[in-house]
Amino acid sequence: MCPTGPCKARPKPLRHAVAASRRHPTTLAFSVKAAMSGVDASSRSHPAADTMEDQIMPVRLKKLIGTVIIVALVVLYALIATTIASYRLAESAWYVHMLYFLFTGILWIVPAMFVIRWMERPPKHRQS
Repeated sequence: MCPTGPCKARPKPLRHAVAASRRHPTTLAFSVKAAMSGVDASSRSHPAADTMEDQIMPVRLKKLIGTVIIVALVVLYALIATTIASYRLAESAWYVHMLYFLFTGILWIVPAMFVIRWMERPPKHRQS
């Protein structure tokens, strides 16, 4: 009870926009993509409305696997690059070391980029 009298309670709890309607596109990217393709955005379901049973691999599992792969890639790559540098460049000048580590320090991004693309790809759905 409020100090000044009875409080005005809401008859129903408020619902988030996504929970209110599964068919309502709530993201700008989804609406723009639908508008550019000429499809009525209200006729399509929201991408987040897909159930985990329809997906081949859940997004959280895909990101966990990708994170483990990237960490293992960085550790393994650093060990290999350092081993090559210590055996091949032991007697080289400082600028050769600097160029080698600059090159190899950027090169690991290429395989990590493919893993990140795989992680960010939308989930595939089972054929019914």
